Amino acid sequence: MRIADFIAGSAGGALGVAVGYPLDTVKVRIQTQRKYTGVWQCIRDTCKTEGVNGFYKGMSMPMTTVSVSSSVVFGTYRNCLQCLCQLRSGCPVGAPPRKLDIFLSGLAGGVAQVSVMSPADIVKVRLQCQTVPYQGSASHAKPKYRGPVHCLLTIAREEGVLGLYKGANALVLRDGPSFATYFLTYNVICEQLTPAGQKRPGWTVVLLAGGVSGMCGWTVGTPMDVIKARLQVDGVGKRRYRGFVHCVTESVRREGPGVFFRGLGLNCVRAFPVNMSVFATYELVMHVLGTTP
Repeated sequence: MRIADFIAGSAGGALGVAVGYPLDTVKVRIQTQRKYTGVWQCIRDTCKTEGVNGFYKGMSMPMTTVSVSSSVVFGTYRNCLQCLCQLRSGCPVGAPPRKLDIFLSGLAGGVAQVSVMSPADIVKVRLQCQTVPYQGSASHAKPKYRGPVHCLLTIAREEGVLGLYKGANALVLRDGPSFATYFLTYNVICEQLTPAGQKRPGWTVVLLAGGVSGMCGWTVGTPMDVIKARLQVDGVGKRRYRGFVHCVTESVRREGPGVFFRGLGLNCVRAFPVNMSVFATYELVMHVLGTTP
């Protein structure tokens, strides 16, 4: 088992959260709340009613858990890839892995991190959607959740431990294909743009490949991201969905097929700098540890 992959993935994931969190908050609100008609309206309304801090609601929870989840993703991916290469008879040492092996390893990494990710993700989404005015506002109201820990405990008390895994099925369907696409795209771009005989891609290639792979991953993952977010906030006020299938059919019935792509543009804009940071940090840490990715 390659421990370096878990360490590098942990560092990359933490930086990625810090870079992309404000736009992630806007994306979640657009996907779950019909009162927002667009990105700029959501940004203006958040600034007006909650201040700048409104964009960072729930950030402490993913910051404390993202190291674990990103570690699981990158560690599972690299170790699965290594196992698949070893299982293939006649695979020359140092030969590039097959594209199918990369895809399957990315799929495994995305699915593996859901058990760690789901509780933290539902807390993040609930706090992001808690649009209570900030303290300087004249219409200040008392929020239901006082913070990440209180939110976690409240969900467990009111909805049971399984309540922390609401939307987990959609999360699996989002992260499995998304990370498979993510790692495959990154490897293909690095392979195509790295000169023959050079072991590691240059930093320009890493940044470009990281940004583009993030955009491709979110293009695949956004439809299930919408359903996941809706299931996670369902029941905070009025309960609208009986389950995963009902959420899908009801969303399409009310808003049309375009509902699956709500927040796609924002996801792609956010994904480029976030995943540039993730892969640059990952490659840097692997280089410092003296390990070949």
